[in-house]
Amino acid sequence: MTDTRTAWDTYATQRPDRRPVNARGETTWFNWTQYADHGPGAELLALPDRGRVLDLGCGRGGNAAHLATLGMTAVGVDVSPAQLRAARERWGDLPGLVLHQADAVEFLRRTDDEYDAVFSVYGALWFTDPDVLLPVVRERLRPGGALVFSQRPAVEGCYGCQASYIPRGEDEDPLVVKRWDFEPDVWESLLKEHGFTDVQAEVLAAPPGRRKVGTLIVQARA
Repeated sequence: MTDTRTAWDTYATQRPDRRPVNARGETTWFNWTQYADHGPGAELLALPDRGRVLDLGCGRGGNAAHLATLGMTAVGVDVSPAQLRAARERWGDLPGLVLHQADAVEFLRRTDDEYDAVFSVYGALWFTDPDVLLPVVRERLRPGGALVFSQRPAVEGCYGCQASYIPRGEDEDPLVVKRWDFEPDVWESLLKEHGFTDVQAEVLAAPPGRRKVGTLIVQARA
């Protein structure tokens, strides 16, 4: 299996930069989906004033940065040094934003901090065995704290641990990382098994246009 740090560093070189502003002209914003200016925002996290929030698989840090501008302490964790370099170049001077280069499970196991919410947007909740990650997430959530994550819906008949391929050069094999795909009702069952409550998992439809794949958004409480 590909070293995950190498894989996500490679992925980082293929992703476009976040736009300078969104459709409303805002320099920071929150986006759960793969589509620009679509879907709900940070309100899903139900954060208290000056809350503490953890982004697992923060990538280039745009969502965490937005929460920091709202007065939160926003902690971003990503395994890729390349992703975090880009995050620091754009958001490094932002008060309230803290970035760590680490594997999500390892970070959660070694920290004593508690969080009002934990979230993941096409991040670690998609690419980590939920039976390993969910228990350590719950341990670090304050009572009643929210876990919210989003990813692409599972392809019909392709459930459980799947392979994701990250392309490289024409003469190189793609890099391979694991991901975990389940239908919404299975995600709900998994979260309840690990002690979460108020669980709901729904697929948000794609915006009008030619693309039809929606976004799975899963919400739960500790």
